[in-house]
Amino acid sequence: MNRRELLLALTASQAFGSNEDWLPEAGTLTDVPGLKVGHNTLKTRPTGCTVILCEDGATGGVDVRGAAPGTRETDLLNPINTVQQVHAVVLSGGSAYGLDTASGVMRYLESKGKGFKIAGAVVPIVPAAILMDLGLGDFKIRPNAEAGYQACLDATANPVVQGNVGAGAGATIGKMFGPQFAMKAGIGSASIKIGDLVVGAIVAVNAVGDVVNPKTGKIIAGARTEDGKGLRDSVAAILKGYRVVLPAGANTTIGLVATNAQLEKVQVSKIAQMAHDGLARAVNPVHTPADGDTIFALATGTLKNVKVNHGMIGALAAEAMAQAIVRAALTAGTVLGVPGLRDWKRVG
Repeated sequence: MNRRELLLALTASQAFGSNEDWLPEAGTLTDVPGLKVGHNTLKTRPTGCTVILCEDGATGGVDVRGAAPGTRETDLLNPINTVQQVHAVVLSGGSAYGLDTASGVMRYLESKGKGFKIAGAVVPIVPAAILMDLGLGDFKIRPNAEAGYQACLDATANPVVQGNVGAGAGATIGKMFGPQFAMKAGIGSASIKIGDLVVGAIVAVNAVGDVVNPKTGKIIAGARTEDGKGLRDSVAAILKGYRVVLPAGANTTIGLVATNAQLEKVQVSKIAQMAHDGLARAVNPVHTPADGDTIFALATGTLKNVKVNHGMIGALAAEAMAQAIVRAALTAGTVLGVPGLRDWKRVG
């Protein structure tokens, strides 16, 4: 979908008007120097994984809010623990099976000699998080170590490809009243630049709730009405007494924010925490018992000798995260009968 087509889609949906600040071309995570992003998509289901490479190391942090998380190496990111830098982060579909993708990323990094140096060798530090997409298509097709390795081979500093790819390939949203009313979402990315400072975000949106455009307060994608032609507004429906049909642990939004600033581990952890504010602005309801919402944060440190306020960076990270979530919905197309905003003909 080119820029003109996106503008037409926005105008048709009346969700954004012609505000180009929210378009996918406006900036992505790879604007942060020192990062590459690669996807591997298993189109036969669909599902996939996304790797964020920081081969020369980046200070890492994480904040887990959802009650049904699936993660790897998150304890290591606690500021009181020893290792300060990570070499990649993986976001994957496939539920807990998808954590195997990190092993393939480790294999790739080891072949490049990248990792924590110990005993004359390296141990790549690769935190990961997964979302539950096994209900869309063939349960037995899920990302594995080879998928993680292939995502590394495809990683590039070019603008991030968004939509039904990588960890977002099988992502859906608006499932509070059953999967028959859900919509497709995907992976989205955004960046903000202030002088030489860059803050970026990437996110795979597989939420129970609806996606909201924070600039307008309007729901743009989520649970559909009984006839499938309009948007229901999940929270409004709950207030009216509609029964929630919510299978535990069948969702989860996972993402990452990053900056080129030089920061300490405790500061990066705070930025990960603040980035959840962007998630809360753009997804409603959020952090539910059926979500494993997890956000990582990285500081590549390529912006040398410049003092920054990490609280300000956290505020920018929340904004970038909200933008990335909107783009994840905007760029998603219909898959296996689940409508995506990119080609859904909304009525009303």
